Amino acid sequence: MKGNIHSIETFGTVDGPGIRYVIFTQGCLLRCQFCHNADTWEIGTGKEITVEEIMQDLTSYLPFIEASGGGITVSGGEPLLQLPFLIELFKECKQIGVHTAIDSSGGCYSSSQTFQEQLQEVIKYTDLILLDLKHINRQKHIKLTGMANDHIIQFARFLSDHQVPVWIRHVLVPSITNDEKDLHELGEFIGSLKNVKKVEVLPYHKLGVYKWEALGLDYPLKDIQPPSDEEVEKAYQILTKNVTYM
Repeated sequence: MKGNIHSIETFGTVDGPGIRYVIFTQGCLLRCQFCHNADTWEIGTGKEITVEEIMQDLTSYLPFIEASGGGITVSGGEPLLQLPFLIELFKECKQIGVHTAIDSSGGCYSSSQTFQEQLQEVIKYTDLILLDLKHINRQKHIKLTGMANDHIIQFARFLSDHQVPVWIRHVLVPSITNDEKDLHELGEFIGSLKNVKKVEVLPYHKLGVYKWEALGLDYPLKDIQPPSDEEVEKAYQILTKNVTYM
């Protein structure tokens, strides 16, 4: 079983608990205006790497992973575009007791039978999902990502119904995702979920602008500055007001 992989980070510290072996998959359906991995968008490209090759590499870092309470995180791109690969990879990880996490926006969530069957299978071996909720307002979500958020909301509810632990992530972009009315509505939605272990407000940054330029793309948020610490804290308080943690 092979996956289309963009890159691998062997000592990640921000994508789940502890030291993480982070795999960035290739391919994504969303086109987020603030994306710092625009080079992962194209589907079907990247380097083909087998589950066996990844496991051989991963095991060399096990002492650090285990000592820190870490594990493996599959990010992207969008990992759920490669569910068969994820299933086989996580099966192998659980064989050796490695904590597994998926960083996903749910942008490819589908009610199709094949997708549902594969998703049901992969969550058997998944300890945590880092769920990126870009925007609660449907029209603003379309403007921000190029897609509506109906299926993403469905994905969040699916995870809640199946009691899959999640860390909710929201990127705070001044003038785009920081409207208080929208934050209160998003907070109410997060509060309706029964599987939340943590909420993270991630301040918008410009670290990925050079990738847009290298790809010949016009970066749409070049005039927007990162939020202040006070703005981030205010958003966090709003989003977590109604949350009962798992």
